[in-house]
Amino acid sequence: MTLMRVKLGLLPIMAALLMQGPVRAQGSADNTLLEMRDAFRRTQTTVLTSLLPRMRGHVLEPMAIYWEARARMDTATPSELRAAMARMAGSYWEDRLRNDWLLQLARQRDWAGFEIELPQYRMNDDRQVQCYALLLDASARRKPSDEAARQVASLWLAQRDADDGCTTAAKAFLDSGHLKPEVAWQRARLAMESNRPAAAAQAVQQLNPEWATMADTIASNPARYLDEKITAFRHRTKELVTLGIIRLASLDPAAAARELDHTRWKAQLTEEERSWLWGVIGKRMAQTAGLQDQALAAFANGQDRHMHADHLAWKARAGLRAGAWGHVRDAISAMGDAQRQEPVWVYWRARATQALKEPDVLTAQIVASGLYRSIAGGTGFYEQLAQEELGRPVSAPPAPAPVSPQELATAQAQPGLQRALAAIRLGLRAEGVREWNYTTNLHTRGGMNDRELLAAATLACQNEIWDRCINTSDRTREVQDASQRYPMPFRAQVLKRTGEIGLDPAYVYGLIRQESRFITDARSGVGASGLMQVMPATARWTARKIGLTDYQTHQIGDRDTNILIGTAYLKLALDDLDGSMPLAAAAYNAGPARARAWRMGPVLPGEVWAENIPFEETRDYVKKVLANTTQYAALITGQPQSLRARLGVVGPSTHPESYTRDLP
Repeated sequence: MTLMRVKLGLLPIMAALLMQGPVRAQGSADNTLLEMRDAFRRTQTTVLTSLLPRMRGHVLEPMAIYWEARARMDTATPSELRAAMARMAGSYWEDRLRNDWLLQLARQRDWAGFEIELPQYRMNDDRQVQCYALLLDASARRKPSDEAARQVASLWLAQRDADDGCTTAAKAFLDSGHLKPEVAWQRARLAMESNRPAAAAQAVQQLNPEWATMADTIASNPARYLDEKITAFRHRTKELVTLGIIRLASLDPAAAARELDHTRWKAQLTEEERSWLWGVIGKRMAQTAGLQDQALAAFANGQDRHMHADHLAWKARAGLRAGAWGHVRDAISAMGDAQRQEPVWVYWRARATQALKEPDVLTAQIVASGLYRSIAGGTGFYEQLAQEELGRPVSAPPAPAPVSPQELATAQAQPGLQRALAAIRLGLRAEGVREWNYTTNLHTRGGMNDRELLAAATLACQNEIWDRCINTSDRTREVQDASQRYPMPFRAQVLKRTGEIGLDPAYVYGLIRQESRFITDARSGVGASGLMQVMPATARWTARKIGLTDYQTHQIGDRDTNILIGTAYLKLALDDLDGSMPLAAAAYNAGPARARAWRMGPVLPGEVWAENIPFEETRDYVKKVLANTTQYAALITGQPQSLRARLGVVGPSTHPESYTRDLP
């Protein structure tokens, strides 16, 4: 049945290919495309140019045109680049080339060429291009300079690394006075706090070139820099001192607290600077084993209104861990509107309201219930918890009206989706995913509507492109198709294996959905492989543990072997961690040693513990795996489910001597 669905889903693709020439010729063109991919990676421009004619008429010709044009973009004339874009009009690759060209034109300060191409740029999701455009809008008086400067500041602060676009625009607005120096210092603070010293140095360089070297010195040895300032504190070096304490906090938060508490800095630093620094120190303490209990005291030394959004989030988490609901309430109240409306903080605001019983029990319950209702009903972690707070267990949503044959035919005829499927079929998954996302999200302003997204997701499901099936269906706004959002490929294998070892199949599916989106040949940047993203060393250890004496490393890429070893390891982790699903998920993502360390301290409700996981990736992972698990359980059993029951409580083990110490 599955094979038949795949064949039917591919018929339109195959028909389109067959119309372009004999199967043998198509296969030859496929090989040519793969040759071009390799030549593009090696920057072999002449090879690309010589191979391009062989791709004429191929469904993936736009990709080939992009590779060839992009490789010679530095020497191509504007007319040549425009001709290349005309040949791939309407595709992701046309917009990708225009994006690249816009960046080059701006770096060359060819503003006339930039202005010609910008209106035809559909994606418009490149922050550097947006910053260049805002600078030109202000210069041409199409937009008030103050408004353009505010938008540039927002984009610049959001950029992770040093760049030309937003830095150039910010420099212009700093020089004109439309941006205040405080914006550059904020950019430097954020960069230094997130261990991006190059971006910090670039930011302060916009104010004084000499300060870039000082920022580098601070990044390499903040304690030494701060010591030197005892007798050499000069005008405006207080901002650099702020960077020094930020950097010190990332290395030794307790030392940073002692430094900031020194009398000289109390007199020299402003209330805003001291508050920001206490926010940094409080955050680092909240993330550091052995210092969590000191975090709230650090936060209390500063003013919430001067702290960054991330500091306020960590103050709220520290309050949750300590059961200090007043601190939770105050931190959330100080957040900006957008942050405060995120489901995580809506949920915890409701919990704080209930715990504090303000202004009275009845009013608090009414307010909390309204907050829960505002987010309940979705499939996310806090949406599910809010639903349970309202007394409604988690159930699978009713299925929407099936995709009609006409809706599916329209999706199958969409050139962008055809190109995406053809690319993935050839092993060009990354390129195919970009084309797919562009077609569903960006090609039409506002993206596809719900019915179009359901049809596209159906096409992906039929072709067993499970990651696009899930992600596309996840984007629907008014309807939810649980069978698309939570598919169960390889069901016979998963149910058989989990039954053999006593593991909840919903937990396994919830983990696989997060790990690989059911891509059997998925491989992470650190070497994890397959459906369950098992690391090589972990696979070897687990194979020995379960008696697979003839296991070879390459076998982890085999679907059934991956399921066998991945489920075995998950069960061992679960048993090792007292059957705690959140702890085992954390161990699977970040390693059992970290999971054991993170459970030390007070006994906490599972949702409080999960929210306090120091690593953002693991915190997000655990919440998603458990939310996925609850949804899968509802689908598998057909019965209402409880996320909170799966979360349980987390605290120190009552029998740590039973740990499998060599569990990798």
